[in-house]
Amino acid sequence: MRIITLDSDTDFEGWRKAARRLAVNEVKPSDVTWTVRGAAGSCAAFGVDDLPDAPQAFNVPATFVELARTAILHQSGERFALLYRLLWRLRSHHDLLGATTDPDVAEANAMARAVYRDIDRMHARLRFREIGREQNAHYVAWFEPEHHIVECAAPFFASRFADMPWSILTPDVSAHWDGHAISITSGIDKAEVPSEDKLEEAWRRHGSGLFNPARLKLMEAPQAYWRNLPEDSIIRPLIEDAMRMTSGSFIARKATEPRQPEQRQDAPMARREAHDTLAALRQEAADCRACPLWKDATQTVFGEGRQTASMMLVGEQPGDKEDLAGKPFVGPAGLMLDRALEEAGIDRRKVYVTNAVKHFKFVPRGKIRLHQKPNTPEIRACRQWYERELAAIKPDLVVALGATAAQSVLGKITPINKNRGRPIEHDGTKVLVTVHPSYLLRLPDEEAKAREYQRFIDDLKIAAGLLRRAAHAA
Repeated sequence: MRIITLDSDTDFEGWRKAARRLAVNEVKPSDVTWTVRGAAGSCAAFGVDDLPDAPQAFNVPATFVELARTAILHQSGERFALLYRLLWRLRSHHDLLGATTDPDVAEANAMARAVYRDIDRMHARLRFREIGREQNAHYVAWFEPEHHIVECAAPFFASRFADMPWSILTPDVSAHWDGHAISITSGIDKAEVPSEDKLEEAWRRHGSGLFNPARLKLMEAPQAYWRNLPEDSIIRPLIEDAMRMTSGSFIARKATEPRQPEQRQDAPMARREAHDTLAALRQEAADCRACPLWKDATQTVFGEGRQTASMMLVGEQPGDKEDLAGKPFVGPAGLMLDRALEEAGIDRRKVYVTNAVKHFKFVPRGKIRLHQKPNTPEIRACRQWYERELAAIKPDLVVALGATAAQSVLGKITPINKNRGRPIEHDGTKVLVTVHPSYLLRLPDEEAKAREYQRFIDDLKIAAGLLRRAAHAA
């Protein structure tokens, strides 16, 4: 009996090397036992060292290599033996994989499908938590996969969240990204996972907004995965409500008339009544599908601040950091804005901060998500949220940061340099136009950056003066 000890549960290269040497030396599947180093009862011996390393004597289809590479991630302890049995048989039956009713072929394919489903669930349901703040922030996620998929799934998150350090913690192994490379360490107990943070509530709102009872498929959303989600605390109540409704109240409702298509208008939308609270608007915006940007963004990034704020700052759109955190102006541009507001004598805590477009628009470039400027249809589609925020807050002054914000606030393309530094009356609201802080970050010349930063502070000081005059007039 040959005992083959692999280095890990996912040691495909070790399995392939051993399987080929066993096969060319005519070692039958029934004479081989496969185990993993460190497992109970495992043997330290590799089991093929005494066999001659014969030159390649047979080929297998490329589809088998791909199948084996995936199926070996399955949690079944029989996967190594099954795959070697298939390899043994493929030497004399090259078309074996086409016999889908063959028990070995069917089982291997079922294993591969289960692994793919587990990877898809991890990609869709893993949620990061922010630990620390700003430059010291680290993002941590807990997940309990059914199979050995962490190393295979981790590159997706390295590409998706390339510019933030993260750790994916699981009971078996953990994956870490430092912005340059993925490292794998041992797993941890769930009790060691950092506690809930500010991203949790954003994920719960996001999950509640996306819940659609018509698409409820409990068999495709096993409860074992719910505990990995911040939305876990709301899933059961949502399902119970949906079940109660389907049992009677849906049937009792009168049929509604088909919705008539709306005509797109360039003019600003009519303001809603002020009973639209910011909390209600934020929850409603979490399910916004007015333009395609929601498909690639992590979440809606709504405005933040007091409903009684006298100043409303409007930026362009959330960036990469904002998309992950669910809050506006928390990245590098936000830090510069905070510093400029302080130097201008404005308390950001008393200012409402939002964006013209509420979803992150980007183009992937390798492992990085590059910011992409929103186009006019996207700005128009998102204008309803700005209009409703404006109606709810009724600020004395709106400051438009950059060209996209100015276009949204004023309803037309507005040159910044020709209009900055002076108040503009628009639809009963005073508007001040200035540059976006990210513009300052992009300036390559330090002297120009210092000069433009001072102009930015001067614009904010004008805004502060307008607010003081409005307060005295009141």
